[in-house]
Amino acid sequence: MAGILVAPAGPARLVVIAHRGASGERPEHTLGAYHLAIEQGADFVEPDLVSTKDGALVCRHENEISGTTDVARRPEFASRWTTKTIDGVAVGGWFTEDFTLAELKTLRARERLPALRGTAFDGRFEVPTFEEVLALLDAANAGRRDHPVGVYPETKHPSYFESLGLPLEKPLLAALRGHGLDRADAPVFIQSFEVGNLRRLAEITRVPLVQLIDASGRPWDFAAGGSARTYADMIRPGGLREIATYARAIGVHKSLADASVVREAHAAGLLVHVWTLRAENTFLPAGLWRGIDPRARGDMAAEATLLLRAGVDGYFTDYPAIGVAARDAFRP
Repeated sequence: MAGILVAPAGPARLVVIAHRGASGERPEHTLGAYHLAIEQGADFVEPDLVSTKDGALVCRHENEISGTTDVARRPEFASRWTTKTIDGVAVGGWFTEDFTLAELKTLRARERLPALRGTAFDGRFEVPTFEEVLALLDAANAGRRDHPVGVYPETKHPSYFESLGLPLEKPLLAALRGHGLDRADAPVFIQSFEVGNLRRLAEITRVPLVQLIDASGRPWDFAAGGSARTYADMIRPGGLREIATYARAIGVHKSLADASVVREAHAAGLLVHVWTLRAENTFLPAGLWRGIDPRARGDMAAEATLLLRAGVDGYFTDYPAIGVAARDAFRP
């Protein structure tokens, strides 16, 4: 890779990833959220990808969409409510794979966390396709010679979608190829909590890959296959060296991003990106609260600075403007 992703140590290499767009200020995974993130200076926008019934990739955090669209209020789709087992968990609701793209386009996005962030933008945005996000980035980058805004897609539940005959990986790579982004030096990372699909991707693309690592548990494809390995195993030196055989970076829960983990990951040749920084007090350590209202904004910039001091290479945030300002003010 080249450019900002692996630049020499210092602020120039520290990337700010807009988590589901500027999702603290617009409903997540909408063109409005991605557009605002670009305006606020994010280095990457992050679309989570799931599939429709007819194989289109759309941007939702989960394939169950009752929490982020108005589907529950649409009587024409009432009969689509069902219960499915997703990665071993029974989930009830409406699922993208039971809708065609045309049907999904009739829905409107809603705020996932209305008690924290309000509902002022509910109903204003469609569910976007991955293709629409890439087109938005093309337009945003048209006048940029340096530092294009990149895309950081996540394949959601790839084993599940593979079992339905709706694999995510090939349509994802085809979309990137159509926009000239299927290169090792393109501003792209592909991420997943699973391992098998990243290993398969490593065989068919040079786009950098990111192994996501949660604070507990294990990758679903490990659990389904009976593996005893856990996320905790994966951040030990041997686990990190194994990840480096197929991925360029790890994306870790912020509770895992201490200096020793970052140091070991760097020793294995891996970048470290951290998720997720949010500005509301309820998501911050007690010492960074401002006031006593859990909904009020605390000192997210201070949390970002602590992570940067630990040596991370970037972070995901719902508030790109705060994340960018903290990154730009940081001096190692």
